[in-house]
Amino acid sequence: MALTPDPATVADLKPGLDRPGRPAAQGWDALWPSGVPRRGRLRVRTLTTLRWLAVAGQTITVVIVGFIMDLPVPFAACFALIALSAWLNVLVGLATSGQRLATDNEAAAHIAFDILQLSGMLYLTGGILNPFSLLLIGPAVLAAATLPVRYVVALCLLAILACTALAIHAMPLPAPQAEPFDPPLTNRIGAVTARILGIAFCAGYAWQAAREAARMELALDTAHTVLAREQRLSALGALAAAAAHELGTPLATMTIIAREMAREAPPGPLREDAELLVTQAARCRDILRGLTKAPDASDAVHERMSLLQMVQEAIEPHARGPEVRVEAVVSGPPDEPPPDIWRLPEVLHALTAFVENAVDFARSEILVTARFDARHIAIEVRDDGPGFAPEVLAKLGEPYVTSRPGVESMRSGHVGMGLGFFIAKTLLERTGAAVDFRNGRGGGAVVTARWPRAAIAAPDNADPFSGLDEPPATATQ
Repeated sequence: MALTPDPATVADLKPGLDRPGRPAAQGWDALWPSGVPRRGRLRVRTLTTLRWLAVAGQTITVVIVGFIMDLPVPFAACFALIALSAWLNVLVGLATSGQRLATDNEAAAHIAFDILQLSGMLYLTGGILNPFSLLLIGPAVLAAATLPVRYVVALCLLAILACTALAIHAMPLPAPQAEPFDPPLTNRIGAVTARILGIAFCAGYAWQAAREAARMELALDTAHTVLAREQRLSALGALAAAAAHELGTPLATMTIIAREMAREAPPGPLREDAELLVTQAARCRDILRGLTKAPDASDAVHERMSLLQMVQEAIEPHARGPEVRVEAVVSGPPDEPPPDIWRLPEVLHALTAFVENAVDFARSEILVTARFDARHIAIEVRDDGPGFAPEVLAKLGEPYVTSRPGVESMRSGHVGMGLGFFIAKTLLERTGAAVDFRNGRGGGAVVTARWPRAAIAAPDNADPFSGLDEPPATATQ
């Protein structure tokens, strides 16, 4: 069930897992007042180019029908309307830059002019009986794909009124004098009905398609923002770990030299200074060791963690909650130790999002289970709550799908835009996971992410930080 929170309420809420902040062109600033994401506006050049195409097409049609087919066409009036469109394009080109984005009012005015100009051409050449009356659908579809709904409704009504007026009164369709074309009333009614239905249905299809595309684009942009934030945090830890790794050897060398100076120096200030150097070097070594063991510290060598550490980090923000007990379990073959996996910000963020959602709906317990075998690694988040509602389960993984009733009823105090599961699913799929949402047989919601083992498992290797504890052999020479 897609819900749209009140913008005034959302403004007072802290950023959450599916609302990492309010970037300039994202979030609620990118929505219409109705909560529908804004679609891309038209450039002025696009509008004038389309009109130049209409001018060329109308000119060619009039020339062919009037001169080649030798049918009676009101040339003066037709070319006057075509010239009016051309002059408008020239004036627009002189008055503004073609690369400028047209405002909604400006774009609607351009499209309304095109409808009226085409209606005038059709009036002079047979009205609704003219086969080219189908072209009235085009401006309505363009408006539906690029403008807010109020402009779409107004322009579609204008096109429908034009069709109705052309069906009631228009100049005769150009035809040989010996064969006047005068179809019965039922044909005229059928023609105008077809045009009106075409305008309504085609505009509706275009509006719905553009709306879904805009919603998906906004959701993907939000997912990219979340991933970029996680990667920046990971990069900071990697920088710290890399610095610790590189400084280990020179620090060990300085420690050896300071010890030698303290042992050989006579009693007095010089020995005290040497002993102080040894003490401070030891302190620096402890600080560097702490950096390398920090959960967020990683570099190309140390960007790994145990499977149990992964699930423990995911549940840590909620592990000590008073209302819901959250546990982590790792299971696999009895004769095989759990594998180490790469530290992936995408996986950590997604699992945290799933656990947060489970905390909001669980009755008393959440179980996060990591399973592994020779081929796969799977992580499952299971709660004992009411489970996913059928209407929500059918659309989970799509953007803007949520059933959170309100901030006051959520244990985590989080109300989002319905992007949490979409972002988490998108991030996990980027790591090669297959994500499944279902309800357990005994009740409760179950979310499972399953990877091929090679996708996230880190190879076994030796501890690369042993140099912090013992100096290299060359330091004693």
